[in-house]
Amino acid sequence: MSTPAYDERLTVPLRWWVQGVMFLATLWIAVILWVPAALAWGITAATVSLFALAMIVYGNARITISDGILRAGPARIEARYLGEAIALDETEAHHLAGRDADARAYLLLRPYLKRAVRVAIDDPADPTPYWLLFTRHPVALAKTVNALRASL
Repeated sequence: MSTPAYDERLTVPLRWWVQGVMFLATLWIAVILWVPAALAWGITAATVSLFALAMIVYGNARITISDGILRAGPARIEARYLGEAIALDETEAHHLAGRDADARAYLLLRPYLKRAVRVAIDDPADPTPYWLLFTRHPVALAKTVNALRASL
């Protein structure tokens, strides 16, 4: 596999970790007052492990373009099937993910990201009209997808 033309991990923001730690501290205080210390530590350790696993798994989604393939989360598509990519601002992305969404579209949504890229799909055998990819860098992603299309 060659060096990716675009690579972004959609990690959860720091504030989610901070809020989680505050919740876990509150949980620990509540539990330590009502159950034996060993059980309280066990419950807290299990909860910390589950929280960390959830944040890591949820924030592990990637958008990658390399070797003529666009990968977004678990989905992948070859460049020959890509249509025009358009960077969307916050309002456009919100509408396309909500009231204007097509139920057949592939969506890679993250609630902590506000902007997105709409990539048209030009494959007659695929009922998916577009991919909506939420990203921190919509202009760069759209430019890379369009450059990939132009190179075919």
